Amino acid sequence: MTDESVFADLGAARRVWAVSAVHAEVDRLRALQRDLGARLLVGDRIVYLGNVVGHGPALFETVNAVLAFRRAVIGARGMLHTDVVYLRGAQEEMLQKLLQLQFAPNPGEVLGWMLEHGVDAAVAAYGADPEAGLRAVREGTLALQRWTGELRAAVNAAPGHRALLTALKRAAYTTPREEGVDNGGPRLLFVHAGIDVTRPLSAQSDSFWWATGTFRDIAEPYADFARVVRGFDRRHAGVVEGPATLSVDAGCGYGGPLVAVCLDPAGAVVDRLEA
Repeated sequence: MTDESVFADLGAARRVWAVSAVHAEVDRLRALQRDLGARLLVGDRIVYLGNVVGHGPALFETVNAVLAFRRAVIGARGMLHTDVVYLRGAQEEMLQKLLQLQFAPNPGEVLGWMLEHGVDAAVAAYGADPEAGLRAVREGTLALQRWTGELRAAVNAAPGHRALLTALKRAAYTTPREEGVDNGGPRLLFVHAGIDVTRPLSAQSDSFWWATGTFRDIAEPYADFARVVRGFDRRHAGVVEGPATLSVDAGCGYGGPLVAVCLDPAGAVVDRLEA
């Protein structure tokens, strides 16, 4: 259907647990994962809907917590390594772009914008100085290369962090199957923040991260997906169901709880957790 190096095919999931943006709220994450682990059934999938990091200072602890939980899940009898999926959120996208900042045509503007939108927490967590980055931009390309190189080395030195960034998917979807054949059943699509309904899935580009404003206006199924589920809403309005959408963001990282919803194959919410 699409390139599986950037999209995750969840197959014929028994249920899908969708976890909203965490924003490095590690205590809420640990509490939610503890409850989720107790309710998980063989055949379930777990999708973290992006922005696992960002804004909050506990980046290392948060990344370590999601990686440890994944190891516990896929180590359980009957579970597979593909049962846990991480989507790329706006914060992870900015972090990836930050590591290549020297190639941007206007690095100063890009860095300033990203720092205003929460990436400063990740920069500080990896031991880099945002102000030093701004100075490096003013000093020129070589200084900026040194700064991004030091930041990249810090990411690579953190066990599992580079692997997690590499494993991030742009979106995930279910594909009902019988003996490996698509049976035409309802499909569910999981994204970070939004989608451009005028474009096919393979041509969404950065719509997954920035097309947030029109999501609540989607009134009909997108393509052949019965429901599109997102985990970041700028309004942090909670669990909001639309005719063909589901928004899951109660404001974790902004004073609200972390939320996970459990969907059946048709897209109905059958369980919910908050921490």
